[in-house]
Amino acid sequence: MNRLGFLAREALINLRRNLLVVMGAVLAVFISLALAFGALVVNQLLKINTLAWQDGVHIIAFLHDEGLAGIPNGAHQALVAEVTSWDEVANVFYVDKAAAWAEYQQIFADRPDYLNIDPSVLPASARIELTNIDLYRDVQFRLASESQLIRRVETFGEQIEQLSSLSTVLNLLGLGLALVLGISAVILIANTIRMAIYARRDEVAIMKLVGASNWFVRIPFVLEGMIEGLIGAGLAVATVWVAFRNLRTLGDSIEIVSFAVPDRFFLTWSIVILLFGATAGVLGSVLGLSRYLKDEDGSRPISAGARVLEPL
Repeated sequence: MNRLGFLAREALINLRRNLLVVMGAVLAVFISLALAFGALVVNQLLKINTLAWQDGVHIIAFLHDEGLAGIPNGAHQALVAEVTSWDEVANVFYVDKAAAWAEYQQIFADRPDYLNIDPSVLPASARIELTNIDLYRDVQFRLASESQLIRRVETFGEQIEQLSSLSTVLNLLGLGLALVLGISAVILIANTIRMAIYARRDEVAIMKLVGASNWFVRIPFVLEGMIEGLIGAGLAVATVWVAFRNLRTLGDSIEIVSFAVPDRFFLTWSIVILLFGATAGVLGSVLGLSRYLKDEDGSRPISAGARVLEPL
């Protein structure tokens, strides 16, 4: 127990002695993991909103009025029956002119100036749910053959494709930046450990001469790197979490976008980010130590950077 306390104290002493360099290593870990975590949150938001769109109406076909321009009565129902039979279509909802006017009144209930219109100008429509959103172009093309009956076709497939593309780009960009900065953080931590060892080379040499094993010498520096990685990862998790909370509070007034990212998502990825930060710190420490301490079997030569260590 006393030995563990000694090793922990040594790690804290190393951190205090090299405070500026330690801050640089912590900052590198923080930036890389904050970017990675932020990219994951944005990707999850886009995924949630994309799935919400995929579960709703994908195509709206606005129809010409029956009894006008040679369109017979019952043409709307015939079209709905035909579209329902298509393999790409999961369901079709028919909205007549009366239902369209009721919906219009509900949408603009807080804008009375928009309600001063002739309800007859609102067309009936067929609202289509697809079995797979990727098939929207096929259905849109088939509806074009009913040009005499259909006024206009509105589809949300393009918007969903844009969201999916944006999600992919942001995810790759965030992970790419995180990878580059993560490597930079590992290198910076390794340099921090090397500086700490060089500053304490006489003490390390004495420890080796009195019989301390390589691992006994290594552990304080490994703990130092792990602490640096954990602090940087903890700051990244806290920053992204607080930023998202504020964004969700601001976005509560925006009904068209959902910010309902579950807490389980944050908890799971927070643990992953913290573990990654600790691992990056340990890896940087191991790389930093490899130049100054030989292995237990003596197979690794000692770095020429510190003459005091040469007899070890």
